[in-house]
This record gives sequence, structure tokens and C-alpha cells, in this order.
Amino acid sequence: MAKTADLFIRAEHSDLMKKLNAWDIAYHQNDAPIVDDATYDDAKSRVLEIENEYPELAKDGFSTHVGAAVSTKFKSYPHTVPMLSISDVFNENEVRDWFDKLQSKDLFVELKVDGLSFSARYENGVFVRGLTRGSGIQGEDITANLLTIPDIPKKLNGEYPDVIEVRGEVYMARNDFIALNETSDKKFANPRNAAAGSLRQLNPAITASRKLSAFGYTYGDLSERTWNTQSEYFDKLESWGFKTTRQWAHIAKSVADVQEIYNDVMLHRDEIPFDIDGLVIKVNSVAIQEKMGARANSPRWEIAYKFPAARGITKLNDITIQVGRTGVLTPVAELEPINIGGVVVSRATLHNADEIARLGVKIGDKVIVQRAGDVIPQIVAVAEQVENAHDFIFPTTCPVCGGAVVQESGAVARRCVNSLSCPAQIRGELEHFVSRHAFDIEGIGARQIELFTGLGWIKQPADIFTLIEKHGEELKRMDGFGVKSVSNLQKSIDNARSVELNRLIYAIGIPDVGEVTAKILAREFKSLDALRGASIERLIEIDGIGEVMANEIVSFFKDEHSMHALDNLLQHINIKKPENKVIENNLLNGKKVVLTGTLSKYTRDEAKAILEQHGARVSGSVSVKTDIVIAGAAAGSKLSDAQKFGITIWDENDFDNAIK
Repeated sequence: MAKTADLFIRAEHSDLMKKLNAWDIAYHQNDAPIVDDATYDDAKSRVLEIENEYPELAKDGFSTHVGAAVSTKFKSYPHTVPMLSISDVFNENEVRDWFDKLQSKDLFVELKVDGLSFSARYENGVFVRGLTRGSGIQGEDITANLLTIPDIPKKLNGEYPDVIEVRGEVYMARNDFIALNETSDKKFANPRNAAAGSLRQLNPAITASRKLSAFGYTYGDLSERTWNTQSEYFDKLESWGFKTTRQWAHIAKSVADVQEIYNDVMLHRDEIPFDIDGLVIKVNSVAIQEKMGARANSPRWEIAYKFPAARGITKLNDITIQVGRTGVLTPVAELEPINIGGVVVSRATLHNADEIARLGVKIGDKVIVQRAGDVIPQIVAVAEQVENAHDFIFPTTCPVCGGAVVQESGAVARRCVNSLSCPAQIRGELEHFVSRHAFDIEGIGARQIELFTGLGWIKQPADIFTLIEKHGEELKRMDGFGVKSVSNLQKSIDNARSVELNRLIYAIGIPDVGEVTAKILAREFKSLDALRGASIERLIEIDGIGEVMANEIVSFFKDEHSMHALDNLLQHINIKKPENKVIENNLLNGKKVVLTGTLSKYTRDEAKAILEQHGARVSGSVSVKTDIVIAGAAAGSKLSDAQKFGITIWDENDFDNAIK
């Protein structure tokens, strides 16, 4: 017998439904979300949990709910076949629960593109009407707007049914989104909002002025079917002139297969040139899809395996200043803590004063926070301007040492000029020096650097190599240390006394010289003395070294303070003689190579080491000067750039053959 909901449960359900309906209108009709995905998903999960336990509440609840009512701004038409939503799952166990009930274990796994759903009706191959999802039963007429999108054909190619409704997603690629925000008076929070706002325009000319793209992925009304699987339907879509997400699609036979695909796409999603928020997993057989049917608002034969939310909305409590190793002052947003993608975020970068001005952000505002590349949080837009919010005044003196702050002509960054005695810059330089790609001294990190500089034990890199000799006994008596830990630290320091030239060049902190540039300089000059004596003209001759970087390198080696610290360091270390590891290889020697995607036999670092051993120069980005792009599974924007520039593209087999 079904349970009866008491007044408290009914009140909770009613309150959640009001919120969800308001959020849906903001998202689907106004293209301006007022809560983050995680908040929406939590409320949705709770209301469905209530309706599952108390079926009496499901009749007019979220279980039968799809999208939002259509806007009165547009004409509307009923969908011939309801345009249902997809049930969400959020972890491997939920995927397994769904998988165990399937009549077929042959699955087709697609990307879940974060855009606006559309339905395009074709009669005798000619596009006659386009609708939004709307309420799922009724959709808004966006025919004229869809006609402006090049990816949606006005007439189908080849052989096609007399009637078919192709359904898919309109989206905006990240590069096009960035370009739009740079030129538009209205600033969009993310590509999905930009796509939705551009598509749902009463004036199609505005839609035409925005660079929208589209993928097809399913169908609605249909006069006849000539395909048996979802995979074959993708073939049909492409033959008719539609684009699909085929290059990122996979066949899966088990939950383990699905999870492996999920993990791989999560790892490389920043290389995909458009936003996705998960995977869509479908039974591949259309006959079995039809047999399994649908619930009130979603098919039984497909699910959306959602990624953790990458964005959230929270309050900006304050803006503080962080001083880096080069003296650059970086504003940091102090946030009301929020869970974004499983990580509690309380701080985010604001980059510089110009970025604060561009965003128009004030202390007290509600802001949209994004984990860039799902790692570094950053503020991307203001969600709501609060009445009592106030401007942030950028400091004119360093908040750490009180030194003057300057902004050099033509530069965006503001910098503390007190490089010799600013504690923040000294700590930053030392943390960089001991880091993994520099001297890699295990046992000394940010916490230890702060302790040792605070005690005055370490003021420059050379002091690290006399630390135990001078202060070992004191260190053994300190909390967190002891005889064994001090002994291990001594071994780690001693192991670092012998260092490759490229690591030394990277470690000493020449402005703008990163790990890749350090390797180029080490390969070109072979010794530190040769590099110290290099002229700007000689440096500019090297591919990958521009005039700005050349000036920085020459200025560094002319600076008395830097050279004094370097000469002190050289008394405690020895530079390893470079081993002649380069293998004569006409295919790779001297070539500029970019890696993208996942290789099955090699990690990224292994492939990079092999390429360098064969004389190649590995770069992190594609340009017209790139010679070869090696593309593994789930290759993204770098592969697209290579195709655009006409660059040679290798797969893993080509790579294997080249290094034999």
C-alpha cells in the first residue's frame, strides 16, 4: 500500500517545485540561470526521491515535468512526438543500476553537449519547421533562426525518409564565445547562455550575426526507418549533411567500459572545443529502444551520466592581493565557500585590475565561479549586483613589504619593485627553485620555505645546501621534524646537488622562461657560461625565443643581485654534462611536435621524452610553425587547429613507426 505524505512532506515538495519551476523559467525562457547546476540537481534529486516514496505527489510533480512552458514571445506548435528529457545519473553505481535492467548490453556512448535542444522537421528532404524543446509537448517556433545556422541543412542530401524530425543541440564553440564577449555590449556568462540567447531572438538577423553551431543526435516524427542502431543513425545524419559528435563517440559493453570512457573524457574535456556536461549512454539497438519505451518524461533506454558541476554561483566576500615570485600583484577573490564539481571552492583568481574592471565585479556581488580546466577556480561573470556592494581599490604599495607598485608601459600586470627584500617574492622564488621540474627537493615545500625564511635560515637558493650543516641540530628539536626526517632531508638536498642544465635554467627564475624554453636554451648553448654571454641578437635567432623573452634573459644575467645569488649557488652544485641521447631520425629531428589526446602505449611524459630523444621539439600549442600533431583518443581543439592549418597529423601507429 502506498504511503501517504504528511503536511511537512507536502510543504517541502511544494516549496521545491516552486523553486524548480522558477529556475526552469530563468534557464529555459530567459537564458539567465539564477542558481548553479549543483543546487538545481540537489533540489531535483530530492523532489524525485519524495515522489518515488509518495506516488500521490508525482502526478503533477517533477516526475512528469520536462523543460519549461513556452515563452509567449514566440509562436508555438505541438511536438508531433513528445521531446522528452533524459534521466540523470551521477556515479558508477547509478549507471550499474540502470545497466542491470537492460535487455541489451550493447551501448552507444555520446558526449552530452551543453547547448539548447532543437527539433528540425523535414518533409521530402526540405526543412519546414524548427522548434525548441519548450515544455516537451509544445515548442517555440525558431524556424527562421535555425535557417541561419550553417550546420543545419536547408535540404537533406542523398536518400532520406519522406518525413523526419532531426533533433539535436545548438551550441557555441568556446573560441566563438570568447570572440562574441570581446565584441558584444552584452556579456554572456558561458557558451550555453550565449547559444540560447542568440537562438531565441525575435530578430533572426541577430541570430545570424552570432557564430552558432549544431549537432544532430536523435529523431522525433518519422515516416520510415532505414537504420537499426544509433551508430547507423549517426551515419545517416552525416550523409544528409548534419554534423555529429561521432569522433568522440564510443561503443561500450559493460559498466567498466562506460566508466573508462567517462574518466578519459573528464580528463581531456578541456581539449574538446565546446562545453559538455556529461555523457549520454544509449542502448545501441533501435528495436530494443522502441521495445523499452519511456516513462512520463524520459526514455528508459538512455541516461545522462553527468559530470560534477564545473560552475557555481556564490557571494564575493572580499578581494585580497597575492604577491608572486616576480613581484606581480594578483587579486584573489575570497568567496562564500561553494561545492563545484566535488571540490569546495573558497578562493578564485581575478587575474589583474583590468579583469576586475572588465567583469564589473564589486565586493558583495553574487558571482559565477568556474573551475578553469576543472582545476583553477576563476570568476567568469557577475550573476547579481548587490545594492550595497563596493568597488575594490587596487593598492599602490605592496601589501607584503610596503614597496612601491608600478605598472610598466604597455603591461597589464602591476608589480612590486622591491625584488631584493620583499618576503613574498623571496618565498615565491625559493618555492619555484625546489619544485618538481626544477631542483625537485623532496621534503621542502611551501610550508617549509615559509618556516625557514621566517627564521632567517634561507634567504637565497645557496642557503638550502648549507641548511642542515648550519641548523640541523635546531631542526631536530622542532615540532614536525626529528632525527630521521632531518636525515632524509639531508639526503634529498644532497641528491639535488647534481642537476641537468635545463633544470638549473628553469629553477633560477628567469622571467618568461618556462620548462620548454629552458630545454631549448640548454640544447642551444650546452653550458651556463655560454648562455650568460649570449646577446639579444643571438637569442632572437632561436626558434621559440622572441624579442621580449630575449631581453628578459639578457637583463637577468646583467643583474648584479641575480648573479651574486647564482654564483653562490654554483659553489654547492655541479651541472651534469649533457648526454648525447639524440637518435638520428630524419622524420623527427628538428621537427616541432604537439601531442593531443590519449595514447594507449605511452603516458604524455613518456611520449614527450621519446620525441625529444629523437631530436623533436615538443610544444604545448598548435601554430602555423608546427610540423606534426600526434593525435590519440579524445583529441580535441589541437587536432581541429592542425586540420585548419593543414599540418601533418599522425595517429599512434604513425608515431610507433617513426621511432622504430
